[in-house]
Amino acid sequence: MNRKYSLLSIIGFSVMFFGFGQTNTNQSYLDQEAPQAIPKLFAPAIVNTDSIEINTVFNPSFTELFFTRIIDKKFVIHHAEFIEGKWSEPKPLQMFKEQDEESVAIDPSISQDGNTMYFLGISPEDHPKKSKPDIYKSQKIDGNWQLATKVGYPVSTQEYTESYPVVVADGSLYFTSNRPGGLGKGDIYRAQYLGNGKFDTPVNIGPEVNSEKGERSTYVSPDESFLITANTYTDEKGFAVSFKKNGKWQRPVPFNLGEIIDENWVYYCPYMSPDNNYFFFSKRYSSPPNSGWNGVAKGEVYWVNSGEIFKNDN
Repeated sequence: MNRKYSLLSIIGFSVMFFGFGQTNTNQSYLDQEAPQAIPKLFAPAIVNTDSIEINTVFNPSFTELFFTRIIDKKFVIHHAEFIEGKWSEPKPLQMFKEQDEESVAIDPSISQDGNTMYFLGISPEDHPKKSKPDIYKSQKIDGNWQLATKVGYPVSTQEYTESYPVVVADGSLYFTSNRPGGLGKGDIYRAQYLGNGKFDTPVNIGPEVNSEKGERSTYVSPDESFLITANTYTDEKGFAVSFKKNGKWQRPVPFNLGEIIDENWVYYCPYMSPDNNYFFFSKRYSSPPNSGWNGVAKGEVYWVNSGEIFKNDN
């Protein structure tokens, strides 16, 4: 079945169309005019500002929005809520006790019940030590997101980098790690959720997706029927999609993003909206170009209609 027209998509469309009666704007998406085949900045002046913004995601019920903004060298997750028919202004979420110290909280992923957030983190205690990123989680209790705690071994490790966590429907985690035994500089792993906050030993998802170049920036659908990752399979930047067939991931296929890829920008943080209708991604520019996050000068979040992606599902 084409995932574009899954039951989830149909329900999402019905809610958006019949519930809000809008054709050019979408209340689930901060009343923004929906994009078609060409990517657009998402929510200018709300999400995208003169600051550096990264990776916009929603909870499954479209009542909460999350993204990261860099403030005084701190990567801070921001949060808005849909309350009494209106979206609140995005505000910082405190994930660490020492909120004023340099730290990293980025790439959030929200569980299907909306009560657990996983993200890539470096705590204020670890940041001065130049520690590698780990996976953190925050729980929503009585309507409030709590201070984050590190997801323990065997997901997070002391020696290696763990990044880009994605939680799927059964609570299991996909993430990227450069731990030994991989095929490249960083491979995608899946850790089965065992309950009570515990995970089984992570399993490499295989050579069909993982390559010698190293994988990064991955999104996995809640039902694990498809994943989108940064394109390392051709010489062109952008993204590629893999569909699971008979329980096995297929070789990712690059798709047309709807714009000419700008080689001066890094494309990352793929994300599919909960209704599968829109594809979100981030771009960043550094000066000089090879200076990475230390020289980042601009970071933006875009969205585009997802139809092009699902053309590969056959």
